Amino acid sequence: MTTTLWKSIASPLGPIVLAAVPEGLIGAWFPGQAHFAGVQPDWRHDRAAAGLIDAERQLAEWFAGRRRDFDLPLAPVGTPFQRQVWAAIRRVAYGATTSYGSVAAELGQSQAARAVGAATGRNPFSIIVPCHRLVGQRGALTGYAGGLDKKRALLAFEAAGAPFELVTSA
Repeated sequence: MTTTLWKSIASPLGPIVLAAVPEGLIGAWFPGQAHFAGVQPDWRHDRAAAGLIDAERQLAEWFAGRRRDFDLPLAPVGTPFQRQVWAAIRRVAYGATTSYGSVAAELGQSQAARAVGAATGRNPFSIIVPCHRLVGQRGALTGYAGGLDKKRALLAFEAAGAPFELVTSA
């Protein structure tokens, strides 16, 4: 049985829970976000696990404005379609936005914008797989599992190119 390691880190938007297995990160969630059941009883808290420390470092660099992409091994748990959507979202450039329909078209399923939206809502990698960059057909801010306030803040941060102030407690 694979042990899942986890830790909570501070961010300008509040705590983020990181979880990893030996193959890579399985999630980076805001507590209370949709489709995150919270830390599971069989997970082991570990502040010093290499994969979690690397994810924490890269997120800190991103919030400081020193990183635009993440170079982390990911081990997503999801359907093949969800994993395709998450891979497509990773290709959306820093500071850019695209629509759910555009992602569906990129996947060769132009009528699947709602399915892309559903898969996006289950993205377990807040910020790292930047689903905040997906918007509605006419640019409207629609759903974000962590809350629209966080989506607005993330988009504004990327547009401004200025670092966030880090919250000091997780």
